[in-house]
Amino acid sequence: MSKSYVTGFGRIGEQRELKFALEAYWAGKSDFASVENVAKELRKRHWQYQKDAGIDFISVGDFSYYDIMLDHSIAFGAIPARFAGLSGEELYFSMCRGNKGAVAMEMTKWFNTNYHYIVPELNASTSFKLDASKYINEYKEAKALGINAKLNLIGPFTYLALSKTNDGSDAFSHLDALVSVYCELINEIAKLDDEVVIQLDEPIFVTDRASDLAPRLKGVYDKICAAASNAKIIFMTYFEKAPEATEQIVKTGVWAVGLDLVHNSECQRPSIKLIKDANKVLFAGIINGRNIWVADLEERKAKVGRLLDQIESERLYIGTSCSLLHVPFTLKYEENLAIKEWLSFAVEKLDEIVILTAFANGKELCARCSEIYEKNKIAIANRKTSSLVNDAAVQERVKNLSKFERETPFSERIKVQHKLFNLPSLPTTTIGSFPQTAELRAVRNAFKKGEIDKAKYESEIKKYIDDCVAFQESIGLDVLVHGEPERNDMVEYFGEQLKGYAFSKNGWVQSYGSRCVKPPLLFGDVSRPNPMTVDWITYAQSKTKKIMKGMLTGPVTIMNWSFVRDDMPRSEVVKQLALCIYDEINDLQKAGIKIIQVDEAAFKEGYPLRKENIGDYESFAVNSFKLSVSCAEAKTQIHTHMCYSEFNDIIKTIEAMDADVISIETARSGNELLKIFKSVGYKQEVGPGVYDIHSPRVPSVSEIEEQIKALLEVLPKEQLWINPDCGLKTRKWEEVKPSLENMVKAVIASR
Repeated sequence: MSKSYVTGFGRIGEQRELKFALEAYWAGKSDFASVENVAKELRKRHWQYQKDAGIDFISVGDFSYYDIMLDHSIAFGAIPARFAGLSGEELYFSMCRGNKGAVAMEMTKWFNTNYHYIVPELNASTSFKLDASKYINEYKEAKALGINAKLNLIGPFTYLALSKTNDGSDAFSHLDALVSVYCELINEIAKLDDEVVIQLDEPIFVTDRASDLAPRLKGVYDKICAAASNAKIIFMTYFEKAPEATEQIVKTGVWAVGLDLVHNSECQRPSIKLIKDANKVLFAGIINGRNIWVADLEERKAKVGRLLDQIESERLYIGTSCSLLHVPFTLKYEENLAIKEWLSFAVEKLDEIVILTAFANGKELCARCSEIYEKNKIAIANRKTSSLVNDAAVQERVKNLSKFERETPFSERIKVQHKLFNLPSLPTTTIGSFPQTAELRAVRNAFKKGEIDKAKYESEIKKYIDDCVAFQESIGLDVLVHGEPERNDMVEYFGEQLKGYAFSKNGWVQSYGSRCVKPPLLFGDVSRPNPMTVDWITYAQSKTKKIMKGMLTGPVTIMNWSFVRDDMPRSEVVKQLALCIYDEINDLQKAGIKIIQVDEAAFKEGYPLRKENIGDYESFAVNSFKLSVSCAEAKTQIHTHMCYSEFNDIIKTIEAMDADVISIETARSGNELLKIFKSVGYKQEVGPGVYDIHSPRVPSVSEIEEQIKALLEVLPKEQLWINPDCGLKTRKWEEVKPSLENMVKAVIASR
């Protein structure tokens, strides 16, 4: 018989319970025992959700106080030397958040998602030593609650492939030593039960690195499978196809292979045949773990039927395409959401899995599942025909596009801009946002609930802008920002003003640590009924003689950080978004705003994981950005900002975007990223981040001077801007003020 599984589950809590517990602890308002109690209750709840739904294999070990890759580094003893002497929670949070004496470990995106992981740091002297306590304790905890546990681990290839070395050595020189630790861990877990199921996540094999790494799979996984005779090993992949890995892994003793059958599913047929011929179990990821649209259960039922033509039901296990970490927890809080019937969050996806598993087994649905199934048919039909989705005027405008890029080349634009702005060398600015204080959030919430009127709300927002402008002028920043006090989120704020968007009340998703985002729901054709930022930016400009930047989120980032409709190609969706930003830029420059930043923080995030698909994405992503800024006159300077981007392979693409200035996150990686810009002869101007805003520590003047010195070793002053490495929304004023003061002092000393 087919069985059901979930690849992984979220941990922050449906009411963000873990977030608030962590932040209270970090603020010194509670002890760590309070955090542990919240964590234990969340684990119990999340396991129970899966058990109550009827899921056969329930994920255990995927809970984390901050990040699962960090958990593995702790478990393996891969502790950077600067944290020597620390232990327990002090060690754990110092590694991911830094402390007074040590900077935090680097953080970057988990493949092409908006989740961030802590990058392991290795070198030639790294020596692994197992601490299995987290996994042993959580397995025992689940077993005591009657949970049929499937222990989740990151596999050794993925762990090393996502690590970095600080001495030029090869991370894979540690493979044998790391595999020994994995074998030791599996052996320890195997002692806890008569039979244990262990899922090893190896998503690195859905990338182009698979070709080089796959030949080493058999030797490694033969050792892992031999570590304990009662351990059943699942080799799990997700986000893309994994043909190279499947060809090799079926030759090992693994019990099962997991494939993502949502993305490139038809390309997986040869892999499924290999799994069948090798008498392995297929963990078939049929339910989309990365989007929130209700599954078309009729269509998925047919898909299950096609799978049963390829592999026997007893070796077909049905579940999610990836961890449900990437979607909100539950729809039960969404009472007034007009498109609710079209949506399926994590808890609702459990029912979809169970229904499809019943179909695979030829069973009649229970009364509850039968009701869900019938409602599903109605929802799918309603969505296809709804007038909310289709807008003929938007479709016609896209069809008749004739202008796609700026008329004046950069070489001429920059001369006009330099003469007009007359900024000093190494001009200083920030990325855009200033701290979102509790008082500020309270004002926005009160307005949203109707507790204060529009006049009171606008008065409070203007006071905050006034303070932001006054502070920036007092420390001598060259190009100012208004601080974005009116914005709850850099995408949600814009989505709220666009037709074709809906918003959840409680659809939070973890981004990193305690940081959560609530992606808007892009369900239909998109248009901009009215200007979105002009009033606030022009008000801020009226308060200073210095240049005030207009702050916009770019079309690619708005798309990539939304839950996007799945009934239209993304290449078409992003054109509609680009036209909304085009209209806003046009209005801003008409209102006298000279510099406009169009953030593309999530540009790299949307990249396909296989080179064969990259060209198409780059083409429509670059073209949509250029379309969005194509109305900008030569004297209007266009900035953009990118986060966590490995620029080596996309530098020519960034150049093709044709922004006048790009700011990037480099604080945790020195000047290495900047060297890439120099190597290709990048002509536009660059603002490398000189301090890390994801850590609460305040950098000293001398520290920033050293950072600037390193930057000047790569690019000349005339090409550089100086700024923090990202927005300051998540920081506190007591951290922001001295940090920016020190940044300006360091720049003055370096001019």
